[in-house]
Amino acid sequence: MELSIVIPVYNEDESLPELCCWIERVMNENGYSYEVILVDDGSTDHSWEVIQKLRASNPHIKGIKFQRNYGKSAALNEGFKAASGAVVITMDADMQDSPDEIPELRRLILEDRYDMVSGWKKVRHDPISKTLPSKFFNWTTSKVSKIKLHDFNCGLKAYRNKVVKSIEVYGEMHRYIPVIAKWSGFRKIGEKVVEHRARKYGHTKFGGLGRGLKGLLDLASITFVGKYGKRPMHFFGPIGVICGLIGFGEWISLVIQKLTHPEIFSLTNRPSFFIALTCMILGTQLFLTGFVAELISRNSPGRNHYLIEQKLGLDPS
Repeated sequence: MELSIVIPVYNEDESLPELCCWIERVMNENGYSYEVILVDDGSTDHSWEVIQKLRASNPHIKGIKFQRNYGKSAALNEGFKAASGAVVITMDADMQDSPDEIPELRRLILEDRYDMVSGWKKVRHDPISKTLPSKFFNWTTSKVSKIKLHDFNCGLKAYRNKVVKSIEVYGEMHRYIPVIAKWSGFRKIGEKVVEHRARKYGHTKFGGLGRGLKGLLDLASITFVGKYGKRPMHFFGPIGVICGLIGFGEWISLVIQKLTHPEIFSLTNRPSFFIALTCMILGTQLFLTGFVAELISRNSPGRNHYLIEQKLGLDPS
């Protein structure tokens, strides 16, 4: 199968028939073999009933229904598990992403050999309360991750099948799939300017400062896990040792001064004494944190899980 289209759905019963009809037209015009995986993320409207009707009239449409709302990351993760196409394309269900972009995204993956391609909604039809925070967090993510993308959170993306089978998306991590892919070893990440269409049905389910704060926390989490997930002592250890040495050095200096000038020098009356003590305590705690994290890491089920690109003379499995 050439294409798997994964679409998270949350209360989008009005847009689904038109969206699926549009996707079908594009697929037929280009003669692609395809599947459309609609993941109902606990919708409270009639989205699942609409998916069932669409499935009855089009065997290319498949559905997954969550018992309750788990979030976009969970929907994408389950869609990725079910996808069987050589190229996996994700888009939102609100019709702000155009299915006419699919052929070019497919070409970039298959012919230009990108691991993944992220859409860039250069011209957006969103209120300033959504666009300004988005610009800030996209800029921050680009600087931290060293991935030159303008729009990390664009729902319209294309992947090689191996990419989606090698990553896990959870929590609110869908915003940073390019970062997760990079830390998994997929470094050929491209970008394509895509059309951002004005919302035709319903209203946005996302936005606000809370979303931005969660995004920053997720970025910090991904960056830490990507770099130090299998070697946490390399993060906590050096900081703890440096902090401890600073505190110990200052304490030694104070002790020497006390011994040489006992009549005019009182340890407990010097602020530097308490600073030194605090540094030693913090250094010890950080070192022990790294030690405990290392023990947990070495006993975790995924401690020896590594992505292997190719094998020679061995069983591929």
